[in-house]
Amino acid sequence: MVGTSKLEQRRRARVRRQIRKSANGRPRLSVFRSNKYIYAQVIDDLSGKTVAAASSREESVAAGANQEAAAEVGKLVAKRANEQGIKAVVFDRGPYLYHGRVKALAEAAREGGLAF
Repeated sequence: MVGTSKLEQRRRARVRRQIRKSANGRPRLSVFRSNKYIYAQVIDDLSGKTVAAASSREESVAAGANQEAAAEVGKLVAKRANEQGIKAVVFDRGPYLYHGRVKALAEAAREGGLAF
């Protein structure tokens, strides 16, 4: 029997494989959500460096793991990426469905100026 962590690793790998095919040199907006917080970072895979990051653990963001906090994190990471000169990214939802907090973060990042 395959455990849930193995299934999650497979989903994550499957999504990453599709992203690498369609990235065309664009940085990746990666999302991680836990039960308490949500995190987002813009990663330049060519150099292997994190360009911009934001999370709901920061003082300026309303703490929590709800959609409002996710939307604030999306706006903040978009603002920080724009300051670094990044306008277009590919969205890496990881093993999570595009629903709820992940969707709220993505839509807020689009409103913040990121194109994906």
